[in-house]
Amino acid sequence: MTNPNSAFRESLDAAFQHSIAHLEHLDSRPVGATASLQTLRDRLGKSLADDGAAPDRVITELVDDVAGGIIGSAGGRYFAGVVGGSLPAALAADWLTSAWDQNAVLYATSPAAAIVEEIAGTWLKELFGIPDAAGFALVTGCQMAHTTCLAAARHAILAKRGWDVEQRGLYGAPPIRILSGQDRHGSTARAIRLLGLGLERIVDLPTDHQSRLRADALEEALADDPDAPTIVLTQAGEINTGAYDPFETLIPIARKYAAWVHVDGAIGLWAAASPRYKHLVRGVGQADSWATDGHKWLNVPYDCGYAFVSDAEAQRASMVHRASYLRHAANARDQMDWTPEWSRRARAFPTYAALRQLGRNGL
Repeated sequence: MTNPNSAFRESLDAAFQHSIAHLEHLDSRPVGATASLQTLRDRLGKSLADDGAAPDRVITELVDDVAGGIIGSAGGRYFAGVVGGSLPAALAADWLTSAWDQNAVLYATSPAAAIVEEIAGTWLKELFGIPDAAGFALVTGCQMAHTTCLAAARHAILAKRGWDVEQRGLYGAPPIRILSGQDRHGSTARAIRLLGLGLERIVDLPTDHQSRLRADALEEALADDPDAPTIVLTQAGEINTGAYDPFETLIPIARKYAAWVHVDGAIGLWAAASPRYKHLVRGVGQADSWATDGHKWLNVPYDCGYAFVSDAEAQRASMVHRASYLRHAANARDQMDWTPEWSRRARAFPTYAALRQLGRNGL
């Protein structure tokens, strides 16, 4: 009897050969695009046929048609932005993730994916110096990590004032003030927009000669309205300047006014894993939430971001959902209770594999 899964072999073999050819020639091929916009449109803009094509033919023609339009961002000669290639173990695990095709939303839909995510989250918290009891989520990138963290912040801040934002929304809710240094990444602003907090609620504060949020400016702003519900945005490795805010100084100031401290560590939170550079994030573990990327310094394939929230119950309360057809685990972690995603890729497999390949010394 013919194996019904043999239909995958030829297309996967073709994809493997083309993948190896791409990776092994990154150092000699042009880094930038060589095909024009019109060329790519002409090649790829085929009429959709009534009849389908053989899978291996589709793959071969796809590789031919995108030639000159693939940026060499996985190679060592690419210097635009904070974009890099994948570790061998992470890339291989990502292939397996696609082959296994798990919906990593519940323990019931993929027990292995749930446990791997649980372990990866524990390892990451330990590496970053984040409290063991903190909640976490693996999301698409730092944009959604900010959104996850600030949703938890919104819940916690308003709950303290007797307002159930998940039930009542923001209409009539106490307005939340957001204090930030004048240099901040646009992904935090987008998260603030998505959550309905409003860009007008952001107060830009002065920074010092290294673009770090000034402690005196933060203290003055907090004291100006000490009872206002407040989120303080801080930076660990700001993208334009590389600045690290002085967490040891800023977080205790925010604590005096019961403000929530969020850390944008998309690039720089990884300094915590380095004996040489961990002084840059001294005190960062006392914050309330942290966001960073896996597809930057950890070199896992796109897409992968990490969100951490010290008040795990606030994170869960801001995300949790129940429906009669869902089967929730009694003793395991159901991933959908911690992320804004429902159908979601089992992106913990590449993270787990990358951490195993590198070990502490490799990081």
